[in-house]
Amino acid sequence: MIRLKGYLICMSQDEVLAVRGHLPDHIRLSRAEPGCLSFDVSETDDPMVWDVQETFRTRADFDAHQARTRQSRWFEATRHILRDFRVEDLPD
Repeated sequence: MIRLKGYLICMSQDEVLAVRGHLPDHIRLSRAEPGCLSFDVSETDDPMVWDVQETFRTRADFDAHQARTRQSRWFEATRHILRDFRVEDLPD
């Protein structure tokens, strides 16, 4: 199992608006991917920071998710937003 945990950190109101505008589709598409066990992105107490938690069944599933998102509207709109993520391989 692969788990990604971390934060999406916006530096401007425009970045916050980009996240809010594209996040619903990003979550819907990610949760529908093969091997996605959980996918949550939520606002924190700081309106500029988003908590990100993802779990995928296998490394291949996670890698496929990463490849898909690199070609998505989500990534196009948020590519310059700071990401502070940690990826862990967990025992099954």
